[in-house]
Amino acid sequence: MDIRELNERIQQESTFVKVLNDEMRKVIIGQQDMVDRLLVGLLANGHILLEGVPGLAKTLAIKSLANTIKARFSRIQFTPDLLPADLIGTMIYSQKTEEFLVRKGPVFANFILADEINRAPAKVQSALLEAMQERQVTIGDNSFKLDEPFLVLATENPLEQEGTYPLPEAQVDRFMMKVVIGYPTREEEKLILRQNMLQQFPATTPVMEPAHIIKARDVVRDVYLDEKIETYITDIVFATRYPDQYKLQKLVPLISYGGSPRASINLALASKAYAFIRQRGYVIPEDIRAVCHDVLRHRVGLTYEAEAENITSEDIINDILNNVEVP
Repeated sequence: MDIRELNERIQQESTFVKVLNDEMRKVIIGQQDMVDRLLVGLLANGHILLEGVPGLAKTLAIKSLANTIKARFSRIQFTPDLLPADLIGTMIYSQKTEEFLVRKGPVFANFILADEINRAPAKVQSALLEAMQERQVTIGDNSFKLDEPFLVLATENPLEQEGTYPLPEAQVDRFMMKVVIGYPTREEEKLILRQNMLQQFPATTPVMEPAHIIKARDVVRDVYLDEKIETYITDIVFATRYPDQYKLQKLVPLISYGGSPRASINLALASKAYAFIRQRGYVIPEDIRAVCHDVLRHRVGLTYEAEAENITSEDIINDILNNVEVP
């Protein structure tokens, strides 16, 4: 298939993205970048971590997206006293049959909203990690496959430190993207005020089947990724590991560790999904730059020197994007 035919096919297959966007806009005012990133995660089969202060519609956006697709949705409020069994389920003894039966937990759904994920202790995080990576849950001696699509959409509050647990690096790396949510504009805030003064708050309606999403994911994989774009992706990721090779000696004392091969894979998948929602059958450098911060910000480790100088992973990624040669 040549690029022109592929482009026409992608334009036809991606028409549902506008339908999803229109449904989301019924509820979410502004925050288009957040909505785009949620769609990228949905189409690229990647989990999303949303970070922002309370009240920025993180939970509402995730719940609204899940509601537009006729799929099972579970909201789990993470707290310090949460147990793994509260998440994945447990074995219960039946006096009637005189044997243990499996009682499945809320993780057995298509969309999991892990609210304030950094409030749960390590045991709970390890239980969630198996579900995120292996797409299965182990209860007792039995392992159960999770239904597709399966997507963990997590939120965390960056302000509070009391009663929170830092997420293990292994788990953070399982999130395809970490999206930082900002405040709405003045005009958007006025619209939010008006919307919340209505007698009945708007709601999204289901417009798609889960099978449609699974099919769309296969189409996203067909989006063309040129070898020059592949080189661009690997250059960006290698610059986080060996900045001196890209004339970025000033970053050497600031980076404690760079992105793993999972960073390259997710950058490629996210850029393909971003091109798809833009109804394009091929990836261009602007697609890489659009998703790069979200894919890499939680995969670049900072040294104490960087923290002392108030240098963030955002600053480092900006330097890399400004210095790595664009094809």
